[in-house]
Amino acid sequence: MLVDGRWEGDWHPTEGANESGRFERWTTAFRNWITPDGRPGPTGDGSFAAEGDRYHLVVASACPWASRTLMVRALKGLASLIGVSVAQAEWSRQGWRLADGERSGLAALGLDVEYVHQIYSRADDHVSGRASVPVLWDRRRATIVSNESADILRMLNTAFADLAPSELDLYPDDLRDEIDALNAWTYPCLNNGVYRAGFAATQAAYAEACADVFAALDRLEARLAEDGPFLMGGRLTEADIRVFVTLVRFDAVYHGLFKCNLRRLADYPALFAYTERVYALPGIAATVNLDHIKRNYYSNRAANPSGIVPLGPKSAWGSPAGPSLQ
Repeated sequence: MLVDGRWEGDWHPTEGANESGRFERWTTAFRNWITPDGRPGPTGDGSFAAEGDRYHLVVASACPWASRTLMVRALKGLASLIGVSVAQAEWSRQGWRLADGERSGLAALGLDVEYVHQIYSRADDHVSGRASVPVLWDRRRATIVSNESADILRMLNTAFADLAPSELDLYPDDLRDEIDALNAWTYPCLNNGVYRAGFAATQAAYAEACADVFAALDRLEARLAEDGPFLMGGRLTEADIRVFVTLVRFDAVYHGLFKCNLRRLADYPALFAYTERVYALPGIAATVNLDHIKRNYYSNRAANPSGIVPLGPKSAWGSPAGPSLQ
């Protein structure tokens, strides 16, 4: 992580556990907001107006938080307006590393960097915290707009409507309360629940987290069996984006590596069919790269000291390497 703008390479996920052994996620450092006209948004200051070829996403295909921003970029037709650079799959001693081809693309934007943490230091030379992805970069102001994926998801849903009109609204007014209520338990119990299980430092903390994960899956299974095809019935919303990124990784990494092994996603008929349904939406398959996902998670020596990547399980999600994001 970064401490006062300097990289400290000895941090491990298990060090995020509190005294009870529960894993606690860090807070994000940049919370600005893009709006259609540059007026201040819900967080941060103003002057971030929606423009083509101004903003750029730096992501990792392995990361679920980054992947949900890629999903919205695809679903909202923003590929021609917002570029993407993808980090390498494996962890390095300096965190997320950019391949040579990705580095040359960022250099054209004024970012001559090799590691994601250098983007953070470029935006704020005294920043402290995790150098996580996604990063939404503003090439005009040479700074990070946001590194909070939930905020980026909502920005991409609304800010560029005049430049890329779309009938899809992932956070419609009439469903906001219901979406917020669902997000309020799927995040701690499922999205972050798998990490709470995988990086727990005590048996009790692990058992608590694992129970939360499967209670959430049971609840989602019942909801979809009764009210599908999506979590809000017939309408795709951000709630689906947020849940999908965990489900599509579940059997490949969370079931084994994170010890969430009471059941597989394949053991939930409604959830499995739902995951296939979302995966089949236009542009979504390109955001799922199982090769990157497995290589990244299993390269984490805190969770997998040997670094060996398992051959299985066989996947229902297309090519293990995934198609191009471009």
